[in-house]
Amino acid sequence: MSEEIEDHRLFNHSENEPFSSVLERRIARRSVLRGGLGVAAATMLGGFGLAGCSSDSDGDDDDGDMAAAMMLAFEAIAGSQQDAVVVPGATAQDDAAVGAGMAAAVAASGYTAQVVVPWGTPITSDGAPWRADLAFTPSIQENAVGMHHDGMWHFPISEETASSNFIFALNNEYIDQLALFATNPGGLPTGYARDADGNVDYQGGGRDADEVRTEINAHGVTIVELRRGDDGQWSHVMDSTYNRRFTSATPMNLSGPVAGSDYVKTAYSPTGTETRGTNNNCANGYTPWGTYLTCEENWPNVFRKDEGRENDDNRLGIPSGGTRYYWEAPAGDASEVDGEFARFNATPSADDATGDYRNEPRTFGYIVEIDPYTNTRAVKRTALGRFRHEGCWVGKLVEGEPVVFYSGHDSRNEYIYKYVSDAMWDPSDANRTDMTRSDRLAIGDKYMDSGTLYAARFNADGSGAWLPLTPETMVPDGSQTLAAALGLEPGDLAGVIINTCDAADIMGATPMDRPEWGAVDPTSGEVYMTLTNNSDRTAEGTDPTYTNGGTSDDELGVGFSKAPVNAANPRPNNSDGQVIRWREPTPGETTFDWEIFVFGKVPSTDDENISGLSDQNYFSSCDGLWYDDRGDGNGILWIETDTGGTDYTNDQVLAVVPQGLNKGDSGAVVNESNQSQLKRFAVGPNGCEVTGIFATPDRTALFINIQHPSNWPADDSVNEQDATAVTSGEVRPRASTVVIQKSDGGQIAV
Repeated sequence: MSEEIEDHRLFNHSENEPFSSVLERRIARRSVLRGGLGVAAATMLGGFGLAGCSSDSDGDDDDGDMAAAMMLAFEAIAGSQQDAVVVPGATAQDDAAVGAGMAAAVAASGYTAQVVVPWGTPITSDGAPWRADLAFTPSIQENAVGMHHDGMWHFPISEETASSNFIFALNNEYIDQLALFATNPGGLPTGYARDADGNVDYQGGGRDADEVRTEINAHGVTIVELRRGDDGQWSHVMDSTYNRRFTSATPMNLSGPVAGSDYVKTAYSPTGTETRGTNNNCANGYTPWGTYLTCEENWPNVFRKDEGRENDDNRLGIPSGGTRYYWEAPAGDASEVDGEFARFNATPSADDATGDYRNEPRTFGYIVEIDPYTNTRAVKRTALGRFRHEGCWVGKLVEGEPVVFYSGHDSRNEYIYKYVSDAMWDPSDANRTDMTRSDRLAIGDKYMDSGTLYAARFNADGSGAWLPLTPETMVPDGSQTLAAALGLEPGDLAGVIINTCDAADIMGATPMDRPEWGAVDPTSGEVYMTLTNNSDRTAEGTDPTYTNGGTSDDELGVGFSKAPVNAANPRPNNSDGQVIRWREPTPGETTFDWEIFVFGKVPSTDDENISGLSDQNYFSSCDGLWYDDRGDGNGILWIETDTGGTDYTNDQVLAVVPQGLNKGDSGAVVNESNQSQLKRFAVGPNGCEVTGIFATPDRTALFINIQHPSNWPADDSVNEQDATAVTSGEVRPRASTVVIQKSDGGQIAV
């Protein structure tokens, strides 16, 4: 997500027709008549009818539809730029705000926001109580909440206490070395220095082994039990049997097509069935059988490969000459165990792969399944593809139909993917809270190890197709199989998975504007996905350019560097992003229809305000997303942003009820005629990204994460748990989970 913007300019290596041009043909004849790019976009999107998504395309509000839809009972808050979380105060909506058909104003109480389990909170007695001057060691960090909170989910311990006591699974995406080693001399890791401009750089000469171990232990996943007290305040349960950490060094199993293949054999696992660690865990997912899915996104730059590079090294952007944190630098240290540092240098150094770590990067880039209830090893599910996974979201469940998962590749001009299980869904597998169960990962084997991976193609007429990434699939011109086009042996599914992105190139998938979080309406099956932004989206009529010196999709390991605009992405150098939505006839279908749900915009950018946003909902770089099902066909779509703050506001949380919204002349579902239905609900502190989101089953508590704040939360005995307290002075910043609740204990937002 936010950790390094330059990560997202990599690495689509194809010449497939991008989203920036695939729609030009559709709008060309109309854009000439209507005049202007914005009108062209409106024509294309406004003329598109997505059954079940929008009832009209004429731009008129349907009062009956709006009256039938659930309404948001809070007043949109103003943008904020301070070291504090801001949530709605005590308000009341008038009849006009509620809409026609509602008989009376809807009262809404004020909200509170509490800081819970910030970075460094000990979860076992082997940890250390947090202090502003705490000096972290590998052991202290391994027994404490990890750094930079991101995706998260909750798992009930019993149905009766599901909204007040559960197992909390939390991604810890990356690290801030200055905060982590603030107690070091100069506040820097050993071996680092500041240049004349104040920039921090590694100076070479090796790194301190224990400092590297501490950094490794700050990554990964935190599992911790949470409880709500009688006073409504939340706290974690120290030394709970559920509390544990998965770090970038934790042993894990490989499963699915790649497991046991020559592609993943290393000196650590000559059989190719194991690896160590999960890294750069961004968005998340969960399974209906009660397991957590954590997703490896910007993992390539913790590795280096100076020689012996192959297609996938170039395609995924594995660097040469150095790594992000130089975890390879202590290799050879007297304390090193089993190549714990050497593994980050994938340069071949032995006669074959079982003697070195040339294949270590190939054990990363997957969806990782964790059973939060038992002390079992995590499993990397390779069948779901290998790339920079932003997240993984289960589709609509239908008995007797396949189980499907959606995922986005978070880089500019990359793809959206769908996995379809071979096994058909059996509702008896959904019994999640039987504490005697030990077969959750075995159920995962059933649904997640055997199936078909697809990449999405968005057609110019508003339809779409899922393109199978299997060895026997014929390439679009029918000249050869996909395996042959990739230079693989017939039937080599493991090879296709290792080269997922090249396979999608060849099959003609549509490059997108940084696909990030997804969300699924479990009733309609509609899928939403954020397209965060694309600074490499160029003007209409320009030609695409390619990475790594490539000139076409015939060159494996080469992809888009820049791609021109189109009706679905109609803004060059797109700063603000948009949310796309599609619907499939049934979960296993290979066709779909799509439309744009909302275009982002803030006053400080040049992007066109296609959705007509206003002071109550200006946003940029939509990122986090969650569909909050409220039953009876109603739900709330929660949208979070990741900019680090704009000239208008810090990053934020917005809410909208999609039901009853009709497309206007702009073509977007959210448009000038109904944009007031999209409301700003919360704003984060300075410098942060707002990410990760869910609510308790009774919808009385909404959980969000505040990642990389610059000077928050307030670190004093009075305000340390009050997320809305404005920081006084300078503090050691800590990413934190924030729980938002109504003062009267009622349901959030309604």
